[in-house]
Amino acid sequence: MDWMDLPPLSALRAFAAFSQTGNVTLAGSALNVSHAAISQQLRALETHLGVTLLDRSSRALSLTVEGRQLARALDLGFGAIGAAVQELKAADAHRPLHISCTSSFAAAWLMPRLPDFRDKHPEINLMLDPSPELVVFKPGGVDLAIRYGGGSWPGLEVELLLASPMVIVAAPGLLPATGEVTPADLAHYPWLEELGTTESTAWLETYGVQASDHISSVQVPGNLLLDGVRSGQGVVVTVRLFVEEDLKSGRLVELFSEESNNGYHIVTRPGVLRPTARKFVQWLRRQ
Repeated sequence: MDWMDLPPLSALRAFAAFSQTGNVTLAGSALNVSHAAISQQLRALETHLGVTLLDRSSRALSLTVEGRQLARALDLGFGAIGAAVQELKAADAHRPLHISCTSSFAAAWLMPRLPDFRDKHPEINLMLDPSPELVVFKPGGVDLAIRYGGGSWPGLEVELLLASPMVIVAAPGLLPATGEVTPADLAHYPWLEELGTTESTAWLETYGVQASDHISSVQVPGNLLLDGVRSGQGVVVTVRLFVEEDLKSGRLVELFSEESNNGYHIVTRPGVLRPTARKFVQWLRRQ
């Protein structure tokens, strides 16, 4: 029989429940429906198959030979489905929660807060995947991403986590003692950039400074970016959130600021999140 010709699943479930309990009332309780609904499903199943599955010659219903044959098949079929579902749920439960974010966000914001999450949810294993790339969400892959921008990523669920503009900063010792620094001046300073990004070039070009004029740039992992700018190794485009304490203490100087509505967003695929991902998102909101 082609699967398209199979009876409705609700009728097969009602019959399987009756065959296991031997009673329409108990079968209804097992499926959380009335005994009348079970009886109706049983009759509909017999009509669909054109076969008598129940012996109604006495007060107590019993299975016919054909009914017992179908009951054995359903017991095997539903049993296999149930076993497969449990295996899938168990495998998914043990799969680490896969989080994509930039290495600078991981180093400056997420890692210092992770001990709190581990204290609250020691049963959840995490996999941090630091990368500047916009990951493609696939089943069994990245569960959620933390992305910086305006929040426009079509086809994905997006929720603002932290609003913070981009700023241009440098250590005081790298700058002249007097006078203002212009964007054109900055083209002649050493720059530090996070690997895989081009923020400094893009920023300079918005002020009419061509990339060819930008003479010195070193790309480093995001976790080294702030250490480099604090030690005076270069000018950096970064998120103000990451350097607020440095600016307050005078360890860094804010040269320019791009005020905008940009910020870090929680990004996921549409649909139901895994339980571990839901707990992580709830924890992020509280931060």
